[in-house]
Amino acid sequence: MDWREDAPILTISVAAEIAGMHPQTLRQYDRLGLVEPRRTRGRGRRYSMRDVRRLREVQRLSQEEGVNLAGIKRILDLERELESVRAENERLRLIADPGRRVFAAGSDGNVVAVPRGRRVQRAGSAGAVVLWRPRRD
Repeated sequence: MDWREDAPILTISVAAEIAGMHPQTLRQYDRLGLVEPRRTRGRGRRYSMRDVRRLREVQRLSQEEGVNLAGIKRILDLERELESVRAENERLRLIADPGRRVFAAGSDGNVVAVPRGRRVQRAGSAGAVVLWRPRRD
């Protein structure tokens, strides 16, 4: 994520001009929760470039696809939820990545995956062979 994309630096008039909309439309979208800019101490709205992209998407869905504002809000909410789920999936994938596991010989002689930092339970006095695959970063 680019920090500049989320930087709340645009006033409502500048964001409206970039998005090709009237500032009153941005206020209405803010009231409806479609695009929620950050606020200054004086409660002035500050938009980011991500907000402007979202404004354009709202306009596209409304004008080109014929979706009403309630439908647009639902679509945007689902997109945010999907983005969150994808981020969580990526986090879990990194944890479960096979490159982060240790493989060892189990007590029956088969290769078993063991979480990093754990040892294989020894069965008797025989030692275990531990294989390690380094991360590919």
